[in-house]
Amino acid sequence: MATWRKSSHSESTSTQSDCVEVADLGQELGIRDSKAPHTPHLTLTPAAFDALLVQAKRNELNL
Repeated sequence: MATWRKSSHSESTSTQSDCVEVADLGQELGIRDSKAPHTPHLTLTPAAFDALLVQAKRNELNL
C-alpha cells in the first residue's frame, strides 16, 4: 500500500485540508486530490514529475 504525503506547508484544519498528495509507487509517482482520496490518481515518471514542478514554480501552467 502506498504512503501518501502532502507538503508540510499545507493547512490541515477541520475546515480546510485541500491539497495535493504524492506517493512513491515504485517506478512512478502518484498524485491525488486530498479531498477525493478514493478516486483515480495521476501517475508520472520521476522525470515528468520534476518537469511538472519546474513548470509550476515558474508559473508556466496557466492555472
